[in-house]
Amino acid sequence: MDNPLIELLSTRRSVKPDKLGPPGPTPVELETILTIAARVPDHKKLVPWRFIVFECDARARFGEIIAQACIAVETKAPSEMRLATERERLMRAPIVVAAISHVIERRGAPEWEQVLSAGAGCFSLCLAANAMGYGASWITEWIAYDPQVRAALGLADNERVAGFINIGTPVERSGERERPALSDIVTQWRG
Repeated sequence: MDNPLIELLSTRRSVKPDKLGPPGPTPVELETILTIAARVPDHKKLVPWRFIVFECDARARFGEIIAQACIAVETKAPSEMRLATERERLMRAPIVVAAISHVIERRGAPEWEQVLSAGAGCFSLCLAANAMGYGASWITEWIAYDPQVRAALGLADNERVAGFINIGTPVERSGERERPALSDIVTQWRG
């Protein structure tokens, strides 16, 4: 089939954050990526998500917060190597976007639908980056659940990290991975 969109969707692959280098999206490209990410199904127009962008030095500054959270959460003192890894966590890719899901109490808009909308935003963000030629990786890691990191992100009680999306130029191609056979995951209801 000669359809670029179908080709993109059928061949897209996440790229590990440490395999993403510069350049990252330009400011105009990033605005386009985020605009596309915000065009997802959103029952009742609640906008149950938001995005926090980390780029340039902000990645390293937030890395120090992550290292301090690591010290606070570990039962024994983490090694210098571990702390260096945590400090560098957001430095692996030129741009990192934290996608934040928040649930709004609204009749007719179940929590589950709002969480799914945030997930759709994450995947649309990845697809938009891929369509522009960038690699992307949607991950959570331990930092998504850490109280100190949550506080540093300014999360409200009704908010959770849906993921950290790392965006950059792939420094090497990711190999294909096994995908489920449709016969294992698709059935037809026949009454």
